[in-house]
Amino acid sequence: MNNETSIARAIRLLCLGGLALGTQAAFGQQTAEPMQKVLITGSRIASAAAESPSPLQVLNSVDIAASGATNLQDLLQKNPTMGTPTLSRANSNFQTSSAGVSTVNLRNLGDSRTLVLINGRRFVSGVPGDTAVDLNTIPTDFIERVELLTGGASATYGSDAVAGVVNIILKKNFNGLLFDAQTGRSNEGDDYKKKLALTFGTTSADGASNVMGHFGYSKQGAVYSRDRAASAVDQTSAITQKHPELAFVAKRPNFSGYAPQGHFFGDTEDFTYDANNNIIPWKQNGAPGTGAGATGFNRSAYRLIAVPTERYLFATNGNWAFNENHSAFFEGTYASSKVDTNVEPFPLGSDQVYKPSGQVPAASLVNGVLVKNPLVPQYLYDRISDTDSDGLPDYFFTRRLSEFGPRHSTVDRDTFRLATGLKGTVRDWSYEAYLSYGKTKEAQNSTGQVNVMSLRNALEAIPGPDGTPVCRDPHAVAEGCVPINIFGYNSITPAALKYVTAPGSLETAITQKLVGGSVTGEVPGLAAGRIGIAAGFEWRSEDSSAIPDPLTQSGLNAGNALPPTFGNFLVRELFVEAKVPLLKDRPFARDLSFLGTVRHGDYSTVGSTNSWNAGLEWGVTPDVKLRGTRAQSTRAPNINELFQAPTQDFPAGLVDPCEGVSSSGTSALAVNCRNAPGVAANMAAHGGVFTLNQADQQGISGYDTGNPNLKAEKGRSTTIGLVVTPRSVPMLRRFTFTVDYFTIKIADAIVNTDRQYALDQCYNQNNQIFCSFVTRRPAPVGNLSSGSIQYSNVAATNSGGFGTEGVDVTASWADKVGPGNLSARLAWTWLRQLWQKATPEAEKNSDVGEVTAANTNAPRNRAGLNLAYKWGAYGVNWTATYTGPVSLDDQFLKSLSIAPGTVGVGSRTYNDFQFTYDVKKSVQLYLGMDNVFNAKAPPIITGLPGSVTGTETDTSTYDAIGRRYYLGLRVSL
Repeated sequence: MNNETSIARAIRLLCLGGLALGTQAAFGQQTAEPMQKVLITGSRIASAAAESPSPLQVLNSVDIAASGATNLQDLLQKNPTMGTPTLSRANSNFQTSSAGVSTVNLRNLGDSRTLVLINGRRFVSGVPGDTAVDLNTIPTDFIERVELLTGGASATYGSDAVAGVVNIILKKNFNGLLFDAQTGRSNEGDDYKKKLALTFGTTSADGASNVMGHFGYSKQGAVYSRDRAASAVDQTSAITQKHPELAFVAKRPNFSGYAPQGHFFGDTEDFTYDANNNIIPWKQNGAPGTGAGATGFNRSAYRLIAVPTERYLFATNGNWAFNENHSAFFEGTYASSKVDTNVEPFPLGSDQVYKPSGQVPAASLVNGVLVKNPLVPQYLYDRISDTDSDGLPDYFFTRRLSEFGPRHSTVDRDTFRLATGLKGTVRDWSYEAYLSYGKTKEAQNSTGQVNVMSLRNALEAIPGPDGTPVCRDPHAVAEGCVPINIFGYNSITPAALKYVTAPGSLETAITQKLVGGSVTGEVPGLAAGRIGIAAGFEWRSEDSSAIPDPLTQSGLNAGNALPPTFGNFLVRELFVEAKVPLLKDRPFARDLSFLGTVRHGDYSTVGSTNSWNAGLEWGVTPDVKLRGTRAQSTRAPNINELFQAPTQDFPAGLVDPCEGVSSSGTSALAVNCRNAPGVAANMAAHGGVFTLNQADQQGISGYDTGNPNLKAEKGRSTTIGLVVTPRSVPMLRRFTFTVDYFTIKIADAIVNTDRQYALDQCYNQNNQIFCSFVTRRPAPVGNLSSGSIQYSNVAATNSGGFGTEGVDVTASWADKVGPGNLSARLAWTWLRQLWQKATPEAEKNSDVGEVTAANTNAPRNRAGLNLAYKWGAYGVNWTATYTGPVSLDDQFLKSLSIAPGTVGVGSRTYNDFQFTYDVKKSVQLYLGMDNVFNAKAPPIITGLPGSVTGTETDTSTYDAIGRRYYLGLRVSL
C-alpha cells in the first residue's frame, strides 16, 4: 500500500479516514519521523489522537498533484462545501480592481466569512478593503495538505470564520529537490497553460533544523468570448412578463446602441452612417432573426471569458533549533501576478459630456454672431433647434470610441509576507510566539477612457482664419486643443485622439501586521484523563487604500466615478480553550470529551466582540464516533463595508417593476409607479403604457457605499455528526464513512441590499426606505426615456440575516485490487436551506436550488467522486464533479409574474482524468484532461440572473472553456 506521512495518516484514520487518501505518496516526498502530537484545524490543543468535533475535510499534496491545478482554487471548487467564489479568472474581466484574483466561499455565505489561514495563522488579503485571500499567492507545489473546517470557528481563530476555515499547511522537513514542468491548452487552441516549479530543502544531521524553498512560474492564456459559439454575438433573453418559455430563447443579435460610426438625434429624427460614411436610418439589430443591415455594435468581439494571468512565486520556511526544547521558525512568501483585462471600446453618450441634459451645441456665438461648427453635417444641422434655451441649436449622440481601442487594463499585483517566531517546551508546556507582516500592492494602468473636459472643448469647433476647424475656446487652443469629428467611421484623427485620451490608473495597498502567542499544556483532571489547556493573545492591524487617478475620482473620464477609499482598524484578542476528558474505557463510551473555547476581541471600529464554541466527541466504540458542536462566531465589518466612498457601478439584468404598467391601472404597483418622476410623462408618450427601450435597460447606473455605523455580525452554528471507521472488520478496515448535519444562522449580517429586491420593495410594497435608493429620469435624455431608472444605489447595512442548513456525507475506501491499489472517495452535500433577509422584518428569501443575480449558485445537491488506481509504474486518477439543477432567482421570476422554481437549468457533471507513468523512481510523466467529454455550460444568457458578462453563463460555477489537455514531467533528486 501507499507510503504516507504520519500526520496525513493520523488525519486520515482519526479524523475522516480517507479524505486525505491518495494512490501514492506525494512525488519525491520524504517519510517523516513518527509523530507524537499534531494540531488539527479547529483546535489549538495538540494531541496524539488528533480529532475534530467539527466537520473536517482534508485534501493532501497527492490530491493537488492529481488535479494538475496551477491554482488551488481550481481544486477547492470541486469540493461540494464550496459556494460561488466572488473572484476568479472566469468572472473578473469587468472588475474595476482585483481582476484575476482567486477567492473561496464556504457554504455560499460569502468570501469575507471564509477565513483562509497558512499554518494556522492569518494571511494578508488580496482584495483592497476586504479580508479575502488571493489563492494565486500560494504555490500549490509547496502545500502539504488543506484542511476544510466547515462551521463557525471565530472562537479559535478570530473574526471572519463564520462559515468556516480553509487552513493551508505548507510542507516542512523536505529533503532533496523536486522539479515539475507542465504545459497545456484547450480543445479550441486557447487557454494556454505553462508551469515551472522547483522545490528544494535540506535538514540538519540531527533532524532538528531545516530549511525549504520554492520557485514557481505559471502562465494561463486568455479565452475570448468571440471564440465560443455561445458567446460570440451579443444577445439577451427574450423572457418577458408571464412568459417563462422565453427564458432561454435568445434575442440574437442584441447589439449595443453605442456604435463606432455614431448614432445622432435631431429634434424628431435620428440617423447613423454606413461603411462608406453615407447617412442611413438607424437599425440597431438589423433584419429580424438575421441581423442583416444591423447598425449596432457587437461587444462580444472584444470580451474575455477568462483573463490571462502570469505568476511568479517564491516561498520559503525553516526551523532552527537552539536546543532540543527551543527553536526559531520563519515563513516567507513573495508572489508577483500580472493580469490583463479586455473590454470593448468605451460607449460614450452626450449626457456623459454635457451633464445632465446631454444637449451638444452645434454652433457657437462669436462676437454675437451664430457660427456653425464646420464638423457638424448640414443634414443634422438642418434638423435641429435650440432645445435648452441657450441660443444655440443642439443635438444628442451616442458613439463607440473605437479609435481609442479596447478598454484594456494591465494589473501588476505583488504580495509579500514574512512570519517569524519562537516555539518550544518548558517542562510539559508548549509555547509559541510569533509576528507577521504582509502587504499586497496593486498597480493598474488602463486605456480607452476619455477626458470629458477636453472632449467638450474639442466638440465645440468654429472655422479658423483659413476655414480649417479650430477649438472655440482660445485657452483650450493654447493647451493644444484639436477639434474632434465624431460623425462616421474612423473620423477621429490621431491628433484629436491624443488630445482627448485619458489614461487611467489605480493604486491599491493592503497591509497586515500581526503579533500573537499561545501556551498549551495539561493539568490534572477527572478519572478519564488530564485536561488540555490552550490560551493566548493576538494583536492585529489592518490597513487598506485604493486611489484611482484624478479623472476617475471625479468621473471626468466618462466612466465609473471611483473616489479613493482609505481605512484601517486595530483589534486585540484573548482566547482560552480546554479539552476535558469525561469518560474513558466505559461500556458504549470508549472515550467522551468536551472541547470548549472562548475569545474576546476589542476592535477600534465596532468595540467588543465575544465568540465561543462548545463541542463533544463521543467514541461509542473503536469503530463508531459521534460528534457535535455549538458555536457563536463574530465578524467585524471590513474596511470597504465601513469606509467605501460612493463608487459608481453599472448593474445588468435589472427588471423595472413599472415596465408595462398603464395609466389607468388601479393596483398599488400602478399608483406607486405613476408617482415616480417621469413615469407619467412616459405613459403619455406611449399610449398610456410605461414603455422602455433597449437603451433604457442598458443605461442604468448606481453607486455602492460603505457605512461607518455598522456593527459586528453574529453567527450561530450547530453541527452533529457520525464517523464510522470499521477497523474491526477486515474487509472494511480501510473504509470510512461520515455524515454531518450543519446549520448556520447569521444575525445582523452585513450586506449590500440586492438592487432587484429594493425595486420590488419600493414599487410593489411601497416601502419608502428602499425608494430612496432609486432615481428616475424626469425627462428624456437622447435615446433614454423619461421615467427610466438612472441610478439604482446600494449601501452596506446590518440586514436581517443569512442562514444555511444541510447535510455533508463522505465515504472513502482503499485497498489492493488485482495487481494494484485502488482508492475511492465520495463527498456529497445536500442543501436544505440557504436564505437571506434584507431587513429584520422581511421574510426569508430562499436561494436553495437557485442561481441569483447576487452571484450565488446553490443547487440542492453537489457531489464529487474520485477513483484512483496505481499498478506498478502506471497510475490513473478520475474525478467527477456533479452540480445539481437550479432554477432562476425567485425574486427575478416574481418581478415577471412567473412562478418561482418553474424556470431553470439542469445538472452538469464534469469529468477529469490524469494518467501517470513512472519512467523510473525519480522521473514521472503525467497527462491530464479536464472536462473530458466537453460538457457545455448551461445557457444562462444576458438578462438572466447569474450570467457573467461576456460568457452567457455562470462561469463562477460552470465551465465555459471546454475540454482542456495538459502534459507534465516531475523529477525528484
